[in-house]
Amino acid sequence: MQTGFGLGHFWQQGDFVTHGVAILLLLLSVASWAVIVGKFLAQLRFNRAAERAVAAFWSAETPAAALDAIQREDRTGVFAGLARGGIQAAEAHQRHAARGIGAGVSVSEFVTRALRSQIVTAQAGIEAGLTFLASTGSTAPFIGLFGTVWGIYHALVALSGATAVVLDKVAGPVGEALIMTAAGLFVAIPAVLAYNALTRANRLILAHLDGFAHDLHAFLTTGIRLAGDGNGTSPRLVPVAA
Repeated sequence: MQTGFGLGHFWQQGDFVTHGVAILLLLLSVASWAVIVGKFLAQLRFNRAAERAVAAFWSAETPAAALDAIQREDRTGVFAGLARGGIQAAEAHQRHAARGIGAGVSVSEFVTRALRSQIVTAQAGIEAGLTFLASTGSTAPFIGLFGTVWGIYHALVALSGATAVVLDKVAGPVGEALIMTAAGLFVAIPAVLAYNALTRANRLILAHLDGFAHDLHAFLTTGIRLAGDGNGTSPRLVPVAA
């Protein structure tokens, strides 16, 4: 009975095309897992910042103290960057309200522009790597299928000169070629699952960021902010010292 078939035999019998496909799938697998692990660790930091950093900001007595507090708590820099950009924009408008960058522009519009710019920058950082996962998940099966077709073709070419072809002479090479399809799925499935999970998690973080931006805008333009009453009921307007 034939026992020499396997990954080693397939590698020895393969040419530069099958070797290249196998190496490409290996690189895609390593890179996608690196992105997956890194993004999930970053997601944990984002979740912590959404709770602790924002709470630390609103519990401070002054804008300067609030900015210091959120910068200490926010290891991601996303919420701290939003707060810093909004506060700096409000201060810049106050200094130049009658001339220069503040002339003819309301403080609300000026702060809105700054906050929107910070959100766009934060969103780009939060979603970094997702395009790679999506591309890997959609292309890896076809890369593996290409390796399978190429391997089967060469297996059939090698048997074309035989006067009698028996099943074990065909099953071994074809079975080895099908390994490439399995390898493509092994690369694609984790990438697709991680992409879907991270996309949903990123939407939640961006929702937290957008809510913080609205509260921050109200605080910087009117001097009041939305704050919960600690009992889980609807928020109320609370004056904040300038």
